Amino acid sequence: MQIATSLFYDRSAKAMNALSKQADALQTQISSGIKFTAPSSDSAAYQRLAGLARDAVDDKAYAANLTTAASVLKQSDTTLSAITAQLQRVSELTVQARNGTLSGDARKAIGVEIAGIVDTIASLANVKDLRGQPIFGGADGGPAAVKQADGSYALAATSVSPIPVGDGASVQANESASRVLRADGKDTLAVLSAIATALQAESYDPASLDTALDDLSAASEQVSSIQASLGARASRVDLETARLKDVAVDREDTRQSIEGTDITTAITELQKTMTILSATQASFSKLSALSLFDYLR
Repeated sequence: MQIATSLFYDRSAKAMNALSKQADALQTQISSGIKFTAPSSDSAAYQRLAGLARDAVDDKAYAANLTTAASVLKQSDTTLSAITAQLQRVSELTVQARNGTLSGDARKAIGVEIAGIVDTIASLANVKDLRGQPIFGGADGGPAAVKQADGSYALAATSVSPIPVGDGASVQANESASRVLRADGKDTLAVLSAIATALQAESYDPASLDTALDDLSAASEQVSSIQASLGARASRVDLETARLKDVAVDREDTRQSIEGTDITTAITELQKTMTILSATQASFSKLSALSLFDYLR
């Protein structure tokens, strides 16, 4: 009979201990708002949560890249607008110089101004973005336009590498100087330099400007075409940024549904567990106090 008494105590103790642990776990879930306390609680759920965490880290990196791409695209657009304004100024000056009413000094002054615009456009192309890269520089990080000993400019022919913005997806946030400043096979800066030189010549020949306006028009159209392309890429970046935000919201909802505590259910379960625990403790107290157990001991 001693064995039966011992068994009664052991079973009662185990039952109350299990109920106490269950109550503690429920209280922890309610206070922390997290359903699981260890991977062993639900290995499948933990694997799913680990996958969601990895996706969140990846998307955070892509979101940062999208911010960078948006910034570079915006700066590229602003720079192209500035280059367009300079080309328009050259066109105005060229029309003015061709009317035949200017004095030689006035014509030469226009030539000097256009020569200065050549350097201004080169400087605009060499403006650096937030990554420290020339805005229209080469893939090696070199300058977009390098002035040569003869006064001409060498243009970068390749662009900086695309920016990754998703799994297998990237966006080219800028273009090379060669793409921006070359139209119909002609170097825009060389065309402008030729106009400036012709206007500053002592033996000025109006015929030297016969194709100038057409060349300038082609140069402006090329810049506008590049700008439109970058604008389309900026729209894509905006859409991808919005998509990532939506995905992040959905991911958080999924995470919450997996590991978040249903407070109402948990409180109800805690109340039930505490009721059973109280009843078990009361029953144990009464049964252990019976004279039969005293007699058996």
